[in-house]
Amino acid sequence: MAIKQKVLIVDDDNNIAELISLYLMKECFDTEIVNDGESVLGKIPVFEPDLILLDIMLPGMDGYQVCREVRAKYSIPIIMLSAKGEVFDKVLGLELGADDYIEKPFESKEMVARVKAVLRRYRKDETAQGKPTGDEECVTYPDLIVNKTNYSVTYMGKNIEMPPKELELLYHLASNPNRVYTREQLLDSIWSYDYIGDTRTVDVHIKRLREKISDHEKWKITTIWGKGYKFETTN
Repeated sequence: MAIKQKVLIVDDDNNIAELISLYLMKECFDTEIVNDGESVLGKIPVFEPDLILLDIMLPGMDGYQVCREVRAKYSIPIIMLSAKGEVFDKVLGLELGADDYIEKPFESKEMVARVKAVLRRYRKDETAQGKPTGDEECVTYPDLIVNKTNYSVTYMGKNIEMPPKELELLYHLASNPNRVYTREQLLDSIWSYDYIGDTRTVDVHIKRLREKISDHEKWKITTIWGKGYKFETTN
């Protein structure tokens, strides 16, 4: 069964948000709704959306500020929604990191088509950066191949011996380039919720990975102080 893609809908008008949700669910998307900007950053690590539909006119933290905050931490595609149709508003949203801009009121078919188009474009970008597609469990970067199918790592043309958890941690980070993960998120993803341990386990495994794989000019495992880790790539 195909996994449904997730869309986080951010709009203070719950009637509009529910209507958008209905249109998307008819197209087999999974949706969540939040009605204010402050809730977005807390919802992202829980819901893990593939795309965010973000209204500009929100109480408290407006859509522009939310876009700025999200883009500083995540690479999730964002489509901004607004009744403001001025060129300045569109340009500002795009400059802050939005992937598209839809004026209200909009036709449901156009909204759904744009969501699908942005997700298609995003998947192509991920594939180019080494994101696995379909059933493939292998990520490839310059001088690095991490294959979870046969549990092998090739670095600088040589096979690197790694225990399963080290390889799984590296694969998880490399499969989601430039995304910051907290130690708790990595512990839950790699060791599962029933693991009895603490976040120092993650630090130890990162240390061991760095001992085996040095920073590359195109990629590296980066520590985000006070947050966690990410697999950072450069163009």
